[in-house]
Amino acid sequence: MLILAINGSPNPAGNTAHMLKAALQEAEKAGAEGRFIQVSEVLAKVKNPFCLACSNPCEGKCFRGTPLEEAYALLRRCDGMIIGSPVYFCTVSAQLKAFWDKTRSLRKDKALLNVVGGALAVGAARFGGQETTVRAIHDMMLCQGMTVVGDGFTEDDAGHQGACAQRPAEADQTGTERSRVLARRVVEVARATAELRLRRSQD
Repeated sequence: MLILAINGSPNPAGNTAHMLKAALQEAEKAGAEGRFIQVSEVLAKVKNPFCLACSNPCEGKCFRGTPLEEAYALLRRCDGMIIGSPVYFCTVSAQLKAFWDKTRSLRKDKALLNVVGGALAVGAARFGGQETTVRAIHDMMLCQGMTVVGDGFTEDDAGHQGACAQRPAEADQTGTERSRVLARRVVEVARATAELRLRRSQD
């Protein structure tokens, strides 16, 4: 089972990365293989980082032979993913949006259908747009046909939309713990829905 942590922050070692790494450690503790994707790095060698909808259906010409293509190959075979973003004007970062906009080729192939997804966000203030950012990530996932879950788990509680923290995230013990709970939920539902993704790969 492969679980991805996708960091939409331009900072590879910042608050969002801290939350995602805590989640990834929890997924690995539960027996999953974990991989971390730094969105800003995989976009760096793409000539135009923003989707221009240059072909319909998408042929993926703009990222062929780049680290972005390698990242999308991981998305194609993952069972679950946790996407994180800092809050930028109550929504996701430009880097994360650019990364996701270019997944049109995955959508064409239904590559993320039934993949389990969870979201987390970090804001500068306690009530700084974290939940709207999480919901924006959920909408992005739903457009790919993913199975969206919140940060609830049987041994914890019913949870909410996802894990939210205030920077500095390392000092926000509740936010870090909710990241771990979210990871447990993603792994649990990914195991329960494995047969659906097997059907997808056979189509």
